[in-house]
Amino acid sequence: MTEATIVGVGMHKFGRFPYETIEEIGQDAIIKALHDAGNIDFKKIQIAFCGSMHGGTAIGNRILSRVGLTGIPCVNVENACSSGGAVIKLAVQAILSGEYDTVLVFGIEKPGRGFLPLNSYPMWEHLSGLGMPPVQLALRATRYMYEYGATIEDFAKVVVKSRNNAALNPNAMYHKRLTIDEVIKDRPVSYPLTISMLAPPCEGAAAAIITSKNIARQFNAQPINIAAAVTGVAQYGTVFCGMSAGFETDSTKIKNPEVTTVLSALAYEKAGISPKDLDLIELNDNTAASELMFLEEMGICGPGEAIKLVADNNTNIDGDIPVNPSGGLLSLGEPVGATGVAQAAEIVWQLRGQAGQRQVKDAKIGLCETAGAGGNCAVVILKR
Repeated sequence: MTEATIVGVGMHKFGRFPYETIEEIGQDAIIKALHDAGNIDFKKIQIAFCGSMHGGTAIGNRILSRVGLTGIPCVNVENACSSGGAVIKLAVQAILSGEYDTVLVFGIEKPGRGFLPLNSYPMWEHLSGLGMPPVQLALRATRYMYEYGATIEDFAKVVVKSRNNAALNPNAMYHKRLTIDEVIKDRPVSYPLTISMLAPPCEGAAAAIITSKNIARQFNAQPINIAAAVTGVAQYGTVFCGMSAGFETDSTKIKNPEVTTVLSALAYEKAGISPKDLDLIELNDNTAASELMFLEEMGICGPGEAIKLVADNNTNIDGDIPVNPSGGLLSLGEPVGATGVAQAAEIVWQLRGQAGQRQVKDAKIGLCETAGAGGNCAVVILKR
């Protein structure tokens, strides 16, 4: 059976771009990916998958019309925050089926300002104020503090690390470094989270060219193997960092493994590795507290142990397990549909040794994790 590889990646800087259309932003990322894959002709692309949460009708088709109307199929995917991871999974399936050998995936977002509108929660939650994502995320963070003794300072340390990394990333929305005191004294949103502890919704795009392994070196001398790509949805009896289908999955009697735990284990098995083999991680830090919880759910450490992992600087770029060297959602920004593909792009640059000042030393294996509303989750493992 053939394998899937990434031969080209591209990103449009994350941030706010009032004078660029969503089509222009997406086109920019795709052209950069084509260039990275050896300046290949767009006519070589056989199918495209586009991830977006707020892009509107046929957003992928609209963007591709700016690159070339070649008649290829374009599948548009809305899977909340895991949309980018989902399109990578679909591309891998397309390659493994044998029907296609050159696939384009891209993610795009250009939302309005303010909190992202979600309709995945039942009406009673919206009417009671619980339908706002920061509220549920804050409740989950508070529970984590109660269960494991985490403090606001622990969450602030995550943000400080995130900003330090983003300061080294030209594609990041934020480049200003922050101190622990500045994070804690920042504008409060929902206790215990201040505004810098929450990922900022923004605009941006990312793209990747995925091919079968047997033709990969025609495009790039350093193709990166997709060792695993899995998707799934949270089940009943989970809390999912407060971002499942509202509180409908919560249970006082039943406790099932979180979807990130289930999918990470499946991805490790498919890739033939253990968590200890990972050299770096790009994960869905929609809040500073989420980063700690997801690390534990992925088996990087035990329950409550992520607090010390961060305190000891082990998640820094030069630490034992670098987390979000890109700056993550907290500082790179969160254009929802683009997140999963952007994570993959960061891992590709890291595994090629092309990440500049934020380069993780001798990186060979990296993991991407995206998770969001509706209980959606995707985990991708890349190897060189």
